[in-house]
Amino acid sequence: MGRIMGIDYGLKRIGIAMTDIMRIMASPFDTIESSISIRKNAAAIIEIAKNNDVSEIVAGLPVNMDGSEGEMAETVRKFISEINLISEIPVAVVDERLTTAQAERMLIEEADVSRGKRKGLKDKISAAIILQLYLDQKNLI
Repeated sequence: MGRIMGIDYGLKRIGIAMTDIMRIMASPFDTIESSISIRKNAAAIIEIAKNNDVSEIVAGLPVNMDGSEGEMAETVRKFISEINLISEIPVAVVDERLTTAQAERMLIEEADVSRGKRKGLKDKISAAIILQLYLDQKNLI
């Protein structure tokens, strides 16, 4: 049983988080630049997953505040479909409402990180929040 990878999929950047080997705690891992091609993005994520002994992926699904799914949720679903086409690694989704705002608030209020440095950090911290939400939900079941 390998690690679990968390994904915060964006059109500019993709935030990545990983669990520890025991699959207990999520930590920010990396941020990669997003390609115009969803297929290339999926291939890049699978490459990272293979290099880090990942056996499960969790993607944040950007759901609107009213529970509906918009254009970005559709893009994330296409990304997940691409992963499923090229890999056997199962992909779960987590409602990611407000995770980016939470990451931004953490970086400003708790870490006092400058605006310029927040861009790359925000995405991988959002991915860690998404992954930790998943871990917490899994432990409640």
